[in-house]
Amino acid sequence: MKTIVSAAALLAVSLFAIPAYAANLVLYTSQPNEDAQATVDGFMAANPDIKVDWVRDGTPKIMAKLQAEIQSGNPVADVLLIADMVTLERLKEEGELLAYKSPEASQYDATLYDANGYYYSTKLITTGIMYNTSAGMKPTSWKDLTKPEAKGLVTMPSPLASGAALIHAQTLAAVPGLGWDFYKSLAENGAIAAGGNGAVLKSVASGEKAYGMVVDYLPIREKAKGAPVEFVFPSEGVSAVTEPVGILARSKNAEAAKKFVDYVLSEKGQEGFLKLGYIPARNGMKLPEGFPARDTIEVLPVNAAEALKNTDQDLKTFSGIYGSN
Repeated sequence: MKTIVSAAALLAVSLFAIPAYAANLVLYTSQPNEDAQATVDGFMAANPDIKVDWVRDGTPKIMAKLQAEIQSGNPVADVLLIADMVTLERLKEEGELLAYKSPEASQYDATLYDANGYYYSTKLITTGIMYNTSAGMKPTSWKDLTKPEAKGLVTMPSPLASGAALIHAQTLAAVPGLGWDFYKSLAENGAIAAGGNGAVLKSVASGEKAYGMVVDYLPIREKAKGAPVEFVFPSEGVSAVTEPVGILARSKNAEAAKKFVDYVLSEKGQEGFLKLGYIPARNGMKLPEGFPARDTIEVLPVNAAEALKNTDQDLKTFSGIYGSN
């Protein structure tokens, strides 16, 4: 009898040793793997009763996966943290997002979130120019990439693979003096467009290419690690994606998803993004080391609803110039 009691007691202890989660939350995100894990770890530390499973890929691939699940009637994700407001604006218009008015919204500029609470920006990720320090030219303008000195030496992510690249193309296409003619001039100068931002970073850091269009935090991080790269905020201004967070309307864990939204918008959550090297979207926060003063960064405007309306045509225009990479 003593043996039986002891075994039962050991079983009870072992069961209590396993964390008892009140909810399992599924996050779909376009953050780099290490950043996604850091975000999830921070949230779970603040909410130990919620376990988070996450899936990471580029925004177009995440959306293709999500749309297939929606069409099958069984979306798996509860919450999204992906590249841009245009993508979430589309989901909002399709009735696929849940409206939630987070109490943290009061600490954000009204332009950075949906007025009805369907999505909220979490950071500012700008796209500028990176160059290898061995490059002959030190660019200061977008147009510098079309000069003879840059012929065959420029690379950029494709809007077909990167949500940030799509927003960047749509933003520059609306700038007088740039527009789609700028992209045509780049192509005529031998620029290539393929894959995502990570591939651009690798190509320029290795010296395979001298110049690249890329999101800010990648080269700034690599420079801090000793990579031979510099990052420039061009004189005409930069585009920005804001990696918004939104809850799926058919979430099976809506209350846990609301807690996730509140966390990433909170000061603690924003400090987590700051430590990862991002510009926090929340007012009153510091900038990461290596960034210039915030008031020196000119962020070019983009209208999410207009960009959404023009997306299919813009992708067709870009593909007509660079092919379907």
